[in-house]
Amino acid sequence: MVNSQEDYISVTVLFVVNLLNYVDRYTVAGVLTAVQTYYNISDSLGGLIQTVFLISFMVFSPICGYLGDRFNRKWIMIIGVGIWLGAVLGSSFVPANHFWLFLVLRSFVGIGEASYSNVAPSLISDMFNGQKRSTVFMIFYFAIPVGSGLGFIVGSNVATLTGHWQWGIRVSAIAGFIVMIALVLFTYEPERGAADRANGDAKDTVVATNTTYLEDLVILLKTPTLVACTWGYTALVFVSGTLSWWEPTVIQHLTAWHQGLNDTKELPTTDKDRVALYFGAITTAGGLIGVIFGSMLSKWLVAGWGPFKRFQTERAPPLVSGGGALLAAPLLLIGMIFGEMSLVLLYVMIFFGLTFLCFNWGLNIDMLTTVIHPNRRSTAFSYFVLVSHLFGDASGPYLIGLISDLIRHGSTLPKDQYHSLVTATYCCVALLLISAGLYFVSSLTLVSDRRKFRMEMGLDDLQSKPIRTSTDSLERIGANDEVMSSRL
Repeated sequence: MVNSQEDYISVTVLFVVNLLNYVDRYTVAGVLTAVQTYYNISDSLGGLIQTVFLISFMVFSPICGYLGDRFNRKWIMIIGVGIWLGAVLGSSFVPANHFWLFLVLRSFVGIGEASYSNVAPSLISDMFNGQKRSTVFMIFYFAIPVGSGLGFIVGSNVATLTGHWQWGIRVSAIAGFIVMIALVLFTYEPERGAADRANGDAKDTVVATNTTYLEDLVILLKTPTLVACTWGYTALVFVSGTLSWWEPTVIQHLTAWHQGLNDTKELPTTDKDRVALYFGAITTAGGLIGVIFGSMLSKWLVAGWGPFKRFQTERAPPLVSGGGALLAAPLLLIGMIFGEMSLVLLYVMIFFGLTFLCFNWGLNIDMLTTVIHPNRRSTAFSYFVLVSHLFGDASGPYLIGLISDLIRHGSTLPKDQYHSLVTATYCCVALLLISAGLYFVSSLTLVSDRRKFRMEMGLDDLQSKPIRTSTDSLERIGANDEVMSSRL
């Protein structure tokens, strides 16, 4: 498949929006201690900031997935990004005695981000195919570690420069309005399934028949690779989301303890900024290396390249994802046990742990596009997001904060706050082992699910096989989709 300049411009804009998505998500984490001081809130309420955002993100994910499979995806994203940016900007003006309003606006941020996160992968899968699609997804998901790291750095340092933590979260909204204009001007709505049909990837003669939304869900639930991968990712994202949210605060407590302070609030601003800078750099570097190496290792195993010839397998994506989770578990455990003895050791263990945790970022969606029909992808991705956030990083920060509050019995000493948060996160090691096991299960079902997908797309038999899609709804989504319906 030969891609046009328009494809590359579109995916570049989508990458930048995704980057800002994660920058915004973690700017609050970069100034969390300042937010807690400003609103006078506990650890559990500090974790609730992330939880309410993700709850709305989850609730609206299936809605956006449903719309994304039936209407113009570009405009769904534009409307959602507008809601997201307005809510971010508004939340920065909430006074200290209205914490509840701050939570409400952070929940609206989740509505906007749900529209983008569930629809963008579907657009990309209709622009690129084969190894090129894998590479584009790898680059697209660079935004997770890079954006997260930049969020910590930008949030903390902008707050220091301006003297107000609010400016730490406003900066992403200001940049976002510029990117939203680019989204309007430089992206387009591709024909659904176009990339899968290009270069013989599927027959133009495949017939479409109607299915209801409920029937689509049943079909997805009967795709074991999707189910196992979703729950494997859920266990992993509980860990990554919780650590990303609380680890800068943990390190600040440890630094204050080592300095003999009676309260982390007494920690100099320069030390807090240094923690944000180091943790942001570690997150960015570890994430980039993890995404690149995980994606490349999967490609090498699939192709049987060089020394990997003896281990060649098309089951590589879930095996690499599970292997990353398995390797991260002992490293994070070492950091939890021995981190108080050496801050350098803690940083090193976090770096390598995050590197292995990020093996899967570029592999999940790329793998799922090979087992899910184009007209069900937005729905599938939305439930992938819903489940993983509901039981993962939506509940994780709040639960860990709540357990921490119970353990330390109201103590504000940095030593007690450090130990309570670290003790609360021990469960993350067990969850990584569960994640690895579920990814290994999905490796057992991947080949058969891909075979079913290829038959449905008309690749593996001579007769056109009916594709059950929601064409009655598709008729309403515009000219490009009408072309697809006429071909089908």
